[in-house]
Amino acid sequence: MNSVDDLQLAFDTSDLAAELALAHFTSGVTATLKADGTPVTEADRAVERLLRETLSQARPDDAFLGEELGQLGESDRVWILDPIDGTGFFSRGDPNWRIHIVLEVQGTTEVAVVTSPALQRCWWATRGGGSFESSWPRADGKARRLKVSATSTLADAVLDALDDESRARLPPSAARAPASPLPLVELVRGEIDAFLAERYYKWDHAPWVLLVEEAGGRFTDRTGGRASDQGGGLYSNGILHSELLASLHYPAHP
Repeated sequence: MNSVDDLQLAFDTSDLAAELALAHFTSGVTATLKADGTPVTEADRAVERLLRETLSQARPDDAFLGEELGQLGESDRVWILDPIDGTGFFSRGDPNWRIHIVLEVQGTTEVAVVTSPALQRCWWATRGGGSFESSWPRADGKARRLKVSATSTLADAVLDALDDESRARLPPSAARAPASPLPLVELVRGEIDAFLAERYYKWDHAPWVLLVEEAGGRFTDRTGGRASDQGGGLYSNGILHSELLASLHYPAHP
């Protein structure tokens, strides 16, 4: 097994999940609240079951960590799954939801695939192999390599954050981006320069840490590390990273 094989498996599995999720999205679903206050639908659970079944058939010795069904197995290879990222969008009929599939090997994220079936877009990255965007379903050879911006001063920067409280913590000399349902897509496209996201879970952040880093950017979690399981942190184009970390009073990046 290598990253090319694992990436193809992630693509194939994501495609199956996307078709199932689209069927639920088209027919409409009702969201209920989980114990942590986040929404869930029957589609979330059905899609995660499909992801796990498909991946485990191809990689029976691998472990899983998913938003809806928790952790299963122990292995150096762990598939991290978010069957429907953006359940609120999904349940309201808004197309800005995504399916996350990540492979972590010995604690390092090696493969990430994010598919947005209702938007007909897909983003992916492999460790050392770059970040890419294409239409979905994917057409062979028709992918765009992603690269973060080259903005080098805060006076010229465009920043975004999850909410108004977080935006208020960003340096006042930088402009604020208009609200967007896909700010990290804008970051890896080079359309904004940084995004502060200090919430959510490993399955929310894991694909984007790799996508941003492979597009030339940087990520720092709230402890000063690069882990996706510390409740988020700062994503940037890299050039502005140290200055932004200092303004946010984050620990120094190792």
